[in-house]
This record gives sequence, structure tokens and C-alpha cells, in this order.
Amino acid sequence: MKKRVTGLGGFFFKTKDPDKVKSWYNKHLGLNTDQYGCTFWWKDKEGNDCSTQLSPMKEDTTYFKPSRSTFMMNFRVENLEELLKILKEEGVTVIGEMETYEYGKFGWILDPDGNKLELWEPIDKAFL
Repeated sequence: MKKRVTGLGGFFFKTKDPDKVKSWYNKHLGLNTDQYGCTFWWKDKEGNDCSTQLSPMKEDTTYFKPSRSTFMMNFRVENLEELLKILKEEGVTVIGEMETYEYGKFGWILDPDGNKLELWEPIDKAFL
């Protein structure tokens, strides 16, 4: 397997008031926010459209479980299915089962500190 992580897919964090935080980022930093936060569009070395998501989430979200962290990073990866097998063989804790949607495949692992990391094999064109 050549590549594992190819970029940052998103940064998700807990907050008491996601709408207030999104408004603040919009007003003070000029981020184009929507119901999910802000999507940053960029091009990879081959010129393909790619995205990275910034998302404030309610502080009581269970999406980060079993991690107790207030944040979760999402990494863009190639060939998620193969990568999850390799990570498992390497002793990495894999959480749940891979999920597939029209915008990509998702899997979850824990880092040594117990932070949940989301792995995403994206289909960026689903957002265009």
C-alpha cells in the first residue's frame, strides 16, 4: 500500500452553541458557514477538487465516543478498506464497521491517547 493519509478531511469540535460559533467564524474570520460549519475547497496535485470540513458540534454529541476528547480529526485516505485491515494487523484499535455513503467511505480508529480519528475515502464530486 503506497499512501495512507492524503490530507486533512475535517476538524470537528464540541461547543455549547454551534450556531453562535459558526456565526462568529463567519463574521470575524469571513468563513462561508452553513448548517455543518465551513467547507474549504482546494485542488490536489493532479488538479482534482478536494474538500476539508470545519464543524462545530453540540457539546453533548456522542459522535466522538468512545473518546472523551472535545475534538475529532478526519483524515482523507486512499483505499480505506485495505488501510483498516493493515491498521488492525498493526494493533491499532478500529472502532465499529466501515460505512459507505454517496460521498465516500468512513472508518474510525483510536490514537494512543484514546482520541477517536475518522478516516474518510472521499468522493468529493458528490458535493459539487
